[in-house]
Amino acid sequence: MEGKSIISEGRTTNEAIENGLKELKVSKSMVNIKVLEDHEKRSFFSILTPRVVKVELTLKETESPKNKEKVIIELSEKEQEMAEENIKKFMEDFIKNLPGETKYEIIKDKEYIKLSVNNEKLGFLIGYRGETLYALQNIISVIAGKGIENKVRVLLDIDNYKEKREKTLEELAQKVAKTVMRTKKPIKLEPMQPYERKIIHSKLQKNERIDTTSVGEEPYRRIVISLKK
Repeated sequence: MEGKSIISEGRTTNEAIENGLKELKVSKSMVNIKVLEDHEKRSFFSILTPRVVKVELTLKETESPKNKEKVIIELSEKEQEMAEENIKKFMEDFIKNLPGETKYEIIKDKEYIKLSVNNEKLGFLIGYRGETLYALQNIISVIAGKGIENKVRVLLDIDNYKEKREKTLEELAQKVAKTVMRTKKPIKLEPMQPYERKIIHSKLQKNERIDTTSVGEEPYRRIVISLKK
């Protein structure tokens, strides 16, 4: 269905768009809109004829974990060691500014470096919906990659936040899916990180009655849960 286009008509631009959305059974955020004939450009001689505005609605592409190929960059042992050393230098200074007894652990892997920071008083480093955590993760990824040709991917977790968040999102996915099946109406979730959207997609991909699509642009990209057509 991705990329499908239709031409819709109405007496005004808004009416033409609404008619097209009803036909496609989607929300406005899920389509690209192009006005083909605008009633504002009518000539004097056509003023007595009925107004007709034509618009073209094209479904936006959506991300799908089934079809999306992921490019995996593997780090050599030397690159892993360099990345670990870069992170250690940063963390030794960084934890001096954190609450006492804060500890960290680094686990090396070919695909990523996992950094776990633990202290129950680090909520301020997590932020609302993990916003601060992900921003810090990006910063540490840049620091870890200093002097390394390949891009270094750091997975940061603070006080097991991601594990707790994953459980919350899986429960949310199941709850919303049941509501969609009961009401037969799609539900749009709040904007989420790519990592969080993947959890929702994965949790519901085996549900034969439910479809999940991602719409919008980062950082406001969100998931729509709906019945399969």
